Amino acid sequence: MASLVVGIVLAAGESQRLGRPKAMVELGGRPLIWWAHHHFERIGCPSIVVVHPTIEKPAKTWLPTATIVVNHQPEQGRTGSLQCGLQAAAKALNSDRFRVLMAPVDRPGWNAQVVGRLLGGTASVCPSSNGMRGHPVLLDDEAVHRVREAHPDEPLRNLVDFTPVDMEAPFLWLNIDTEHDVAGLLEHEAALLTYFGQSEVI
Repeated sequence: MASLVVGIVLAAGESQRLGRPKAMVELGGRPLIWWAHHHFERIGCPSIVVVHPTIEKPAKTWLPTATIVVNHQPEQGRTGSLQCGLQAAAKALNSDRFRVLMAPVDRPGWNAQVVGRLLGGTASVCPSSNGMRGHPVLLDDEAVHRVREAHPDEPLRNLVDFTPVDMEAPFLWLNIDTEHDVAGLLEHEAALLTYFGQSEVI
């Protein structure tokens, strides 16, 4: 198993149902793209942030220390975006063997403690709380290789079998897709900010 680990935040979706970039939805005065990068940064994990062309400039403004990669073919879906991140990660790490923590920007219900638990795994794993699986997910180096070699529109679930890691993670259910989902997110804003602030790595 490779010892190198990189975090990849996926924010290249076209947000057609929401009608505005999901990555720029704010929580506590900061966009979701900032929070995902922040959680990785807290555990010392270098971040690759894959964005839609329309948000490249604000992403660079909010994340001056992150590597920003533009996916010019977002219609290829999540696997295509992840492949963009993997290419940038291989270049940044100067290695083709590494593990990846992958976090879709529209699944914001996690913190650095969740990441810490995942890093204790020896294979490809995902968080699970009360029987519900969520994100981010950890891909081992073999899974990374499979994704890199796959067709860009192949669903990730067809490429990687994630083993659940049980933990206390009460907000894994959050999935930002519509304005109704944004309203639900904001209803839990105070609790989420507390949850993020208490994210001590174990």
